Amino acid sequence: MPETLDHAEIGPKDALLVVDIQNDFCSGGALGVPDGEMVVPLVNRLMPRFHLVVFTQDWHPAGHSSFASSHPGTKPFETIEMDYGAQILWPDHCMQGTDGAAFHKDLDTRPAAMIIRKGMRPAVDSYSAFFENDKKTITGLTAYLKSHGVTRVFIAGLALDFCVRYSAEDAVHEGFEVVLIDDACRAIDTDGSRADTLKSFEALGVKMIRTEDLR
Repeated sequence: MPETLDHAEIGPKDALLVVDIQNDFCSGGALGVPDGEMVVPLVNRLMPRFHLVVFTQDWHPAGHSSFASSHPGTKPFETIEMDYGAQILWPDHCMQGTDGAAFHKDLDTRPAAMIIRKGMRPAVDSYSAFFENDKKTITGLTAYLKSHGVTRVFIAGLALDFCVRYSAEDAVHEGFEVVLIDDACRAIDTDGSRADTLKSFEALGVKMIRTEDLR
């Protein structure tokens, strides 16, 4: 298990990354994460404590290559090989301009200094806030954070074992200290993906904390 911090003092070199709190990832959505909407009040209370808050938003065109519906004969959650590697196929979700792609109605979006929209290229999926899944196409988030003097990134949102995980891993590789706000995340947990995520975080030195332990 990753190290759990007893407390953390939030300072001017810290940023909060709020990942994909969208209708399709909440209860009743096309790719609902169990209890996904439960993170909303926690995130709303956290944001005013940070000098810099960045949101991400899945923003797929219709017919995206990560959708099972784009590959006849396949079903959601099957894995196929794409040019950039293995790709889990998903139900159609977070299509541009739809209600499913919108942020949850109770999420306060006003604190967001920047919104990273990802997954817009039809042939490449994008989990991470920093890179698309080809690991070559950047979003610009690294340069943005560094231009604001950020050295530590706190992460909350959906889903822990996919977009949160990839964002956290890439943040480490980009030179940031990373802290996962554990109770402000929820996981899909398919085929042991949550346990795999926590093992990865432990190996990379990602720390964990709960909202009540942030100062």
